[in-house]
Amino acid sequence: MPSELAPIVRQTLNQSVYAELRRALINGSLHSGQVLGIVELARNLGTSTMPVREALARLVAEKALEAMPNRSVRVPLITIERLDDLLRARLLIEGMAVELAATNITAWEIQRMQEFLAEPESGDASADEASVRNQQFHFMVYQAARSDVLLTIIESLWLQSGPILWEARRSFLLNHQVTGDKHHGELAEAIARRDPLKARSALAADIGRAFTLLRQREADAAMEKNKPGRKRTK
Repeated sequence: MPSELAPIVRQTLNQSVYAELRRALINGSLHSGQVLGIVELARNLGTSTMPVREALARLVAEKALEAMPNRSVRVPLITIERLDDLLRARLLIEGMAVELAATNITAWEIQRMQEFLAEPESGDASADEASVRNQQFHFMVYQAARSDVLLTIIESLWLQSGPILWEARRSFLLNHQVTGDKHHGELAEAIARRDPLKARSALAADIGRAFTLLRQREADAAMEKNKPGRKRTK
């Protein structure tokens, strides 16, 4: 179980447990295929099992987690179908958000965004650290859209995408490929110029690279599995 889960101290307990698990999903601290045990989660969070059960049920209803036949809960597996579905939704909803951001963003927000990007990503950053930085930048942009409705939908999409983005970022880092800051710079420049179409195009390039990487990985794995003459394990 990830050590990133912080013990709950204040606020309403049920909401706090839900918020902590939600944060872990968005940031990629919980990984695709990971089975979540209620007792272990409760121990890590320093709570009883009841608020954990309720939080997990809520996240299952939001499609961020999936219930298994043996009553356990897991983070959904990465499949080509899931990748394609999430990518379509994110391009549609987040594309609209960046267009609105390019129209509504203030000079102060532009400066804040540029200052954030001026802080270089650490060369030895982990996938967890890169995931947090990526999320911070994107929501800085989405908040400038001035749309509470879109922001709520985007948060739901990120709940489902967090483990996928973490996996892509880990692959980029292992292969010494550039992470998101280059694409973030292009998106920030388009928004600063108040160019909605360029902003949407830059967002599509940024989001699409992670999904393309994992889609190809899943396709290669399926092809390898179905090769003629490959021995099947019982």
